[in-house]
Amino acid sequence: MATASGTAPATAPATTAPRRRSPLVRLAALLGGLALAVVLVVAPLVSSPFINYQLSSIMVFAVALLGLNVVMGYTGQVSLGQSAFLGLGAYVTAYGVVQGWPLWLSLVLSAALPATVGMLVALAAARLRGLALAMITIALPIVGVPLARRLDEFTGGSQGQVVSFLRAPETTGLANDQWRYYVVTVIAVVVFVLVRNLVRGRVGRSFAVVKENEAVALSMGVSPYRTKVLAFTIASLLGGLAGFMYLAVVQYTSPETLVFATSINLVAAMVIGGSASIVGTVLGALYYVLVPVVAGQVSSSRTALISGAVLLAVLFVLPAGLASLPRRVGGRLRRRTPAAEGAPATPDPDGTAPAVPTPAAASTDRR
Repeated sequence: MATASGTAPATAPATTAPRRRSPLVRLAALLGGLALAVVLVVAPLVSSPFINYQLSSIMVFAVALLGLNVVMGYTGQVSLGQSAFLGLGAYVTAYGVVQGWPLWLSLVLSAALPATVGMLVALAAARLRGLALAMITIALPIVGVPLARRLDEFTGGSQGQVVSFLRAPETTGLANDQWRYYVVTVIAVVVFVLVRNLVRGRVGRSFAVVKENEAVALSMGVSPYRTKVLAFTIASLLGGLAGFMYLAVVQYTSPETLVFATSINLVAAMVIGGSASIVGTVLGALYYVLVPVVAGQVSSSRTALISGAVLLAVLFVLPAGLASLPRRVGGRLRRRTPAAEGAPATPDPDGTAPAVPTPAAASTDRR
């Protein structure tokens, strides 16, 4: 971690330059991306409405988890109120549909209003840490549920609101479930590309420095307070956007959308997939949507028990989440390769000449 003067502090670990991927790896990534794009386009055309609903739900909660990952995985803050922003985005969209607003306006406001609320909460709470910060975020869904029940003029009260929008244009020849899938998929893909570029750029480096050490961040000219507020605002915006997508898929929202249990399940899904990982966010969304469905088919009365068992099994085997599986397997394969049987030693990341392994080190590697 370099300081503003370009020298590394004595207590900070030396950074390594990112290794360039080989042409073969880049080609494999390109082909994999093209194959994924084909699957995303073709899947709803050959699937049943139930499958399309599940696929659309994965897109919805992938965006919600991505926002949670920005604030918890990349910035290292605590947020247990993501369901409140998802519910707020859904309610704003429902109100806009009932009032006859243009669809683009409902989309913009479903993201802008939760982002504003999240920013205001962050301005007051971003200086807090640990349990105090967790309590502030827990209050959001706890307050939001009774508030949604009381404001029945806007929310429909305890009964919620049923809306009907985003029907497939006749010129497309698509069914409603197919059209809604394509809409939420386009939104999800755009959001993932933007966030991926964000976390790989200067803002992402600020997130990482604040997560690692706030004192070092200050010495480098990065404000931990502003960085945390920005992370919370982005997470809230993505939560509200996921609320728009949720209403587009489900066509119904109620106070149950905001419950605290949803936030806990989202946090568990993020940990399962892998924090601070774009791929882990997608894997977490797959877990969040598909595991309860599969568990319900195995035993409808033991859905929570089976889902909890899967959660514990993954965390015991892969503490860093499902996204760490390829790295874990690759590390085991490299450790099994004997370093002293004529294989050329790889250079150190800092570019220095490789050290010749001693017999003791080689035996340690074999273990």
